[in-house]
Amino acid sequence: MVKKLTHEQSRRNSARRRRKVEARHRQAGHWGAQSEPMLTSDKISYEVGGNVEATPYGGIFAMHRLVTRLGLARAIDDNLELLKIHLPYHESDHVLTLAYSVLCGGTRLEDVDRLRNDVPLMNGLGARLLPDPTTLGDFLRRFTEADIVALMDAVNSVRPALWRSRCADLLGEVAYVDVDGTIVPTTGELKQGMDINYKGIWGYAPLLVTLANTREVLYLVNRPGNAPSHLDAATWIDRAIELVAPYAKRVCVRGDTDFALTAHFDQWAQERGLRAGHGQHRRPAHPGRGP
Repeated sequence: MVKKLTHEQSRRNSARRRRKVEARHRQAGHWGAQSEPMLTSDKISYEVGGNVEATPYGGIFAMHRLVTRLGLARAIDDNLELLKIHLPYHESDHVLTLAYSVLCGGTRLEDVDRLRNDVPLMNGLGARLLPDPTTLGDFLRRFTEADIVALMDAVNSVRPALWRSRCADLLGEVAYVDVDGTIVPTTGELKQGMDINYKGIWGYAPLLVTLANTREVLYLVNRPGNAPSHLDAATWIDRAIELVAPYAKRVCVRGDTDFALTAHFDQWAQERGLRAGHGQHRRPAHPGRGP
């Protein structure tokens, strides 16, 4: 039976938690350059009890443990060079904080404050503190197109460790690479790189190259809203094939008729034994996914 706290006890507990958070935030201006990322990982134990400090985002710990064991944080730090001094955060600290904020329901930079004020969550991540929204915004503004590609390559570099896991054969006999364009509307008409599409919608038309077997997004390439679906698709299809081909006997590329790049299909079939599929075969692999 869990004892119900009185109003005064709840008030004291809340005040104590606020003091702990404020104590961590006060340390932010006193760190020197750090040789290791802020977010670390150790064995996590889950308990159910009434007299403990807890977080509603406990599943993040299991995800972060997997990230650490796969070496993703190290791969990000090795591939990205956006910070001259790690004072105290590394590139992986910023990237993972943003990713975890999204996984916890965040939709904007300010939502990171929910995680920064959650002491049990920071303890579970092995972090004394997480980057604040202003610091994250400065980090994001440092990215160039080459840096975004480097980040995608860093993530893709650790995926094979899961595909060839001893527990399961995730790709099977055939690796299915799906190629699709989509529409992402925006709330304005002055954002960099956006344009109006054939439906009269202002926004972007990103290209998505996904692995249907595991529903992983291998590459996402942003483009203006008026870009045709197949624009520069061959480049990213080729990179996806190169990534998955060593881990499956065959590779099947699927897309609608806009992606019927005959010259490239002939080249891929000759060099890699590629099998090309058409749009009518792609739907079952992604139930619920829009066009």
